[in-house]
Amino acid sequence: MKNFILVVVLLFVGSSSFSQKKKELIAEVAKLKTEASDLKAQLHQIKASKTLNLEDSLHKFSYAFGVEIGTNLKALGVDTLAYNIFAVALEDAITGNEKIPSSDARSEVQKYIQDIQEKKAKELSEAGELFLAKNGKRPGVITTESGLQYEIISQGNGEKPLATDKVKVHYEGKLIDGAVFDSSIARGEPVTFGVSQVISGWTEALQLMPVGSKWKVFIPQDIAYGQRGAGGSIPPYSALIFDIELISIEK
Repeated sequence: MKNFILVVVLLFVGSSSFSQKKKELIAEVAKLKTEASDLKAQLHQIKASKTLNLEDSLHKFSYAFGVEIGTNLKALGVDTLAYNIFAVALEDAITGNEKIPSSDARSEVQKYIQDIQEKKAKELSEAGELFLAKNGKRPGVITTESGLQYEIISQGNGEKPLATDKVKVHYEGKLIDGAVFDSSIARGEPVTFGVSQVISGWTEALQLMPVGSKWKVFIPQDIAYGQRGAGGSIPPYSALIFDIELISIEK
């Protein structure tokens, strides 16, 4: 009988202890929820206090300065930054507390951008080579000794231009991903230029085309714009695709 009473007492004490711990746990969870809610409200307040106000001259200048820097970096191939570190560096430079000398900073920036551009150039060059290797195996595609490839869409029966001639053409230029970077066809107005006044891939192709022809021409990067590219629309080391219609030789 004593043993039975002891067991009952122990069960009651254990149950009471568990119940107490459960209440404490519930209270702790509620406290954490409250703290999380408070933190969320504080973050919202901080964010609201940093809302862009382009009516404020300092906000407007700061934003415009950021746009200018960001646009230039994007053109150089930089697509992300450690933005918090960038903000610290700006403040340090303005207050004269730079952690590295300006000359070292300049060298680091140049090296980083050069590494990015070299990596991108290698990717583009390899992509162009792979594209041309595959394209050259298609029926109807002719590859010349220089690596120029062309496909005859329709063949004219006129004269072939000389390097010293001027020609009138319609054209559309694309990157190998299909992005159009220039088009006289879209503008609705053909262009006239000297056969030898364009990239060497064009000069070669035009001298092979009889007047009245429409060709699709595939130009390796080394007889296109090579390492320099062209503006912001043709990256360095890009293979190019052109639809060319040779309208006439201009006398």
